[in-house]
Amino acid sequence: MPSFDITSEFNKQEVTNAVDQCKREIVNRYDFKNTHTIVSNTDTTININSSTKDRLLAADQVLREKFAKRNISIKFLADYSDEETPSEIKRSYTLKSGIETPKAKEIVKYIKELDKKVQASIQDRSVRVTSKKKDSLQMIMNAIKEENFEIHLTFGNFRD
Repeated sequence: MPSFDITSEFNKQEVTNAVDQCKREIVNRYDFKNTHTIVSNTDTTININSSTKDRLLAADQVLREKFAKRNISIKFLADYSDEETPSEIKRSYTLKSGIETPKAKEIVKYIKELDKKVQASIQDRSVRVTSKKKDSLQMIMNAIKEENFEIHLTFGNFRD
């Protein structure tokens, strides 16, 4: 029976490369001189520190541009928190891998509303979609691409 998986994964190496490019641009740009703007990352977080709010937003824009150039969805940058002290402003992004259970339930419900003959099930941090017809699966893929679930979704593991 044909099937495919819906996941939400990011490439850690591409994220690291985008952050490194962002760091290089910030170091070389004149408008960031003496603003103490720093961009750093770990496997699941990206931090931006700056002395002013407008430089923080400019660094954030540079980071988003680097993500776009490397074909990384900026939807991964949707979950962030700001922290402000008298001397600096910090923004921390949390990069989440996998689909959270409430969002997965929402996707499954959406699929079942589209086509009753298509089966969708939650498996760990992904959603498996199966059907007897490949055309039904392609229709589901196109419908999910058009619907905004506010997270980056990828389709993989297509089995015939």
